Amino acid sequence: MEMEKTYNPQAIENDLYKAWEESGAFTAHRVEGKKPFTIVMPPPNITGQLHMGHALDCTLQDAAIRYHRMKGDPTLWLPGTDHAAIATEVKIVAAMEKEGLTKESLGREGFLERAWKWKEEYGGRIVHQQRRMGISCDWSRERFTMDEGCSKAVRETFCRLYEKNLIYRGARLVNWCPCCMSAISDAEVTYEEKQGNFWHLLYPVKETGEMLELATTRPETMLGDTAVAINPEDERYAHLHGCHVILPLINKEIPIVCDEHADMTKGTGVVKITPAHDPNDNMVGARHNLPLVRCFTYDGHMTGAADVQAHLADQDAVENLEVLDCGKYAGMTTAEARKAIVADMTELGLLKSIEPLTHEVGTCYRCSTVIEPMISKQWFVRMEPLAKPAIEAVTSGATKFVPERFSKQYMNWMTNIRDWCISRQLWWGHRIPVWYCDDCREMMVRREDPCCCSKCGGKNIRQDEDVLDTWFSSALWPFSTLGWPEQTEDLKYFYPTNTLVTGYDIITF
Repeated sequence: MEMEKTYNPQAIENDLYKAWEESGAFTAHRVEGKKPFTIVMPPPNITGQLHMGHALDCTLQDAAIRYHRMKGDPTLWLPGTDHAAIATEVKIVAAMEKEGLTKESLGREGFLERAWKWKEEYGGRIVHQQRRMGISCDWSRERFTMDEGCSKAVRETFCRLYEKNLIYRGARLVNWCPCCMSAISDAEVTYEEKQGNFWHLLYPVKETGEMLELATTRPETMLGDTAVAINPEDERYAHLHGCHVILPLINKEIPIVCDEHADMTKGTGVVKITPAHDPNDNMVGARHNLPLVRCFTYDGHMTGAADVQAHLADQDAVENLEVLDCGKYAGMTTAEARKAIVADMTELGLLKSIEPLTHEVGTCYRCSTVIEPMISKQWFVRMEPLAKPAIEAVTSGATKFVPERFSKQYMNWMTNIRDWCISRQLWWGHRIPVWYCDDCREMMVRREDPCCCSKCGGKNIRQDEDVLDTWFSSALWPFSTLGWPEQTEDLKYFYPTNTLVTGYDIITF
């Protein structure tokens, strides 16, 4: 047989890899008295196919795995894939739109059936690509974040954290994506540099008749203003303590509050306060017991009479939250309302000036839609008590970053962490294991699906519609893949793992 002039991988690599795998060369074995070396592969999302980042990750892991295997260490490299809730659902919905289909037209069960077919096609493609790369992981232990074992681990963790008061349901300001129609966590918000403006508006003071000048980058939020803030030390406005302004366009009287959030050195030192649509304003509102007024719909429009009625009829609506009928602006997108409000403020002589600026705007990491802070009832994890041991693991040296400089990024995130919003308004993912009784309004957190209400015995119960953030199951991946919460032999032997190879951009996740 004549040797080919150029290397032709297609001619030999498939058969060679098949021979390696069938020989059991990649299969990990527990050896009593020997210390194992373990890597659990960060699971790639089933949203398409692998890219160069995955190739680099796999190459570095494979090098470490083959080194320890050749040393004679019992070596496990456990592979798997991630269901990637938002990312996958967005792609499936986009594919459905081309066929003229919507989630609602299919229904939840029909949509999930389609999602599982997507997983089989694209999850299978990813595994095929990994095999073609020649990586030497133990395919006999392959896992998926929504397989039966991982799903059991997710439920167990949710219930344990809830029982320890580390998971709670509450109405809080969250990062809301009007395109994905879901809350997302702080870590899923990316900041993009965008061109914008400071619109300098004039609000008339009720008691004195003077005009207070303030600047905003989002004029459309002014309909939800419930106060104007001045610094208590600002002598320019000492005479206005206890006074009120008349909110233009809707002729509503709102108070002037004294708060250190108003920076005397910036602009005029006067700040509009919209507690339902801005995180800093929300904290000011809490300090001064200001009402919460929502003027945006969850799909990025201005609220109207129908939204007010829907809110009033919703038994599970957020308490102390008012939904505004925005009148002539109702139904406009927030971008359309911005133009209309600026035009109307100009006509009234209440727009003093427009100052161009370049600023960082929070956007959804999946679809790049501008994030709208929204008051919403969601599920949260209390992070402070959970962050303490994670910080200690790095400060003590038990966990080491390579290169070490990335520990600073990790520590900055962990020391400033806020409670984690774990609920997502999606259908693809681990459904939250909570049930509600429509007869007595009892709430049940269960490891197994209940058949009736634990309080009144009624059958009129329904499961929470939301699913958990993908990262809730990813956080369990190193041990859920080894059989936890069952104390399996693999878990006892191969856990904890030794090394994590990942991109620096997801350290905060």
